[in-house]
Amino acid sequence: MSNVALVTGGTRGIGRAISEELKSHGYTVVANYAGNDDAANTFKKETGIDVVKFDVGDFDACQAAVAAISASHGPVEVLVNNAGITRDKPLHKMDKASWDAVISTNLDSLFNLSRSVIDGMRERNFGRIISISSINGQKGQFGQTNYSAAKAGLIGFTKALALETAAKGITVNAVAPGYIATEMVMAVPQDILDTKIIPHIPVGRLGEAHEIARCVSFLASDDAGFITGSTLTVNGGQHMH
Repeated sequence: MSNVALVTGGTRGIGRAISEELKSHGYTVVANYAGNDDAANTFKKETGIDVVKFDVGDFDACQAAVAAISASHGPVEVLVNNAGITRDKPLHKMDKASWDAVISTNLDSLFNLSRSVIDGMRERNFGRIISISSINGQKGQFGQTNYSAAKAGLIGFTKALALETAAKGITVNAVAPGYIATEMVMAVPQDILDTKIIPHIPVGRLGEAHEIARCVSFLASDDAGFITGSTLTVNGGQHMH
C-alpha cells in the first residue's frame, strides 16, 4: 500500500495536528489549504509535509488535485475531510452568500473529494474516509444554521457511504469535536470562554488539537477495521447522545 493521506484544511489548527499525527505514524501526508500561502509555506518548512492549494468546494479542482497527488505520491488511501469555515449570523440576518460559502466548503467538499478517491479505493479493496463534524452539528448552535446543517449533513453522508463501501474494505467515519483550543476558539474573548463556554464542559477545559488528531489516526489504522458509519464524539462531556 502507498500509505498516502490527504488532509483538507491540513496546515492549521486541528488539520495541522492531524497532518503531523498521521506523518508520525508513517503516512505520506499531503495537506490541502485554501488561500494562506505564507502560512502553508511555513507549515511545509516546519513539518516537511507537502502542501497543495485548491478549493475543496470545486469538484473539478478536487479531481485534478487527487489525480496529481496520485501521480506524484501514489493513490490516496486515507482521506480526511477537515476543511471548514464559519459565516455566523442568525437566519433572519443571513445572506445567501454566507449560506452558500459554508455549504460549499463544509458539505459539498465531502462529495467532491470522496467521489475523487472512491473508485481507486474500491479497486484496491481498501480505504479510510474520516470527516470532521462538530458538536454544533449534533446539538445546533445559535447563529449557525449554515454550519450546523453542514456538520449534521456530514454525519448522514458518513453513514450512507459507510453502508455502500463496507463490503469493499473501506471504512467511513466521523469525528465530532467540541470546543478545541485552536486559533479560532482562542480568539473568543477570555471572559466569554471563562463564563459561557468552559463551565458547560464537564471536564473543565478546552480540548487540544492533538486529542482530535489521535482519534483520526486510530480510525485510519488497521485496528479500526471493524468500525464504520460511526461518529466519535470528543467534547469533554459537553453533549452526550
